[in-house]
Amino acid sequence: MTFLDQLGAAERQNQSLLCVGLDPEPARFPGKLQGDASKIYDFCAAIIDATADLALAFKPQIAYFAAHRAEDQLERLMDHMRRTAPQVPVILDAKRGDIGSTAEQYAREAFERYGADAVTLSPFMGSDSITPYLKYHGKGAFLLCRTSNPGGDDLQNQRLASVDGQPLLYEHIARLAQGPWNLNGQLGLVVGATYPAEIERVRAVAPTLPLLIPGVGAQGGDAVATVRAGWRPDAPIIVNSSRASLYASSGQDFAEAARREAIKTRDVLQAARAAIAII
Repeated sequence: MTFLDQLGAAERQNQSLLCVGLDPEPARFPGKLQGDASKIYDFCAAIIDATADLALAFKPQIAYFAAHRAEDQLERLMDHMRRTAPQVPVILDAKRGDIGSTAEQYAREAFERYGADAVTLSPFMGSDSITPYLKYHGKGAFLLCRTSNPGGDDLQNQRLASVDGQPLLYEHIARLAQGPWNLNGQLGLVVGATYPAEIERVRAVAPTLPLLIPGVGAQGGDAVATVRAGWRPDAPIIVNSSRASLYASSGQDFAEAARREAIKTRDVLQAARAAIAII
């Protein structure tokens, strides 16, 4: 199955648009796990087990593992997800961006070492920084487009001189991803939930691409506005929530609390999608 096939199957099976982000911070772990970086795997595996039937995707952020020399734990976690939740695709949040042989090594890291189904990338260095990932048949690649951080305005909201008018940089990225860069139908876009009007603009420019939408929950993104702006029957969205679920409780019930929070977010997203579908 391709990444898009996996995504469609997971959406149908789990009735979900929710991506569970895995950003483990040992200082925020509960009880006896607190401050112990050797327990990253244990913490994340418990979250995965508690939400495997609720998630459209899982998204481990590689920096949270690498900072604690926990890449081996990430490898174990990827194996755990494949064994216990094979129906849920895994997006490695790495935001890589380089060219030539270096990009080839990053692609190898994402898809061979970790076995990810998709990866996040920075498109700043152009198409030849993207193509090494597209050589992996069926894998997905999400390009940063309109991110949820305020500093995204510094570049993404700048206007370009163009024969087609003066598109904003993020709109230009969306057009490239929808068109000439999307050689094998493997590309998607990262668009922050904190800017629903701009999600809608990206969707207009890229009507069929999957959108990975972080920023719901702790970053303040509105789940309902996000779905209304980005979801279309033939164009999937993957709405990520990380900290709101991971740290829903500081007690020993952290996994159960994460499940409750995931159910709440999933149900809000599903209700918003259902409302759109009947309009």
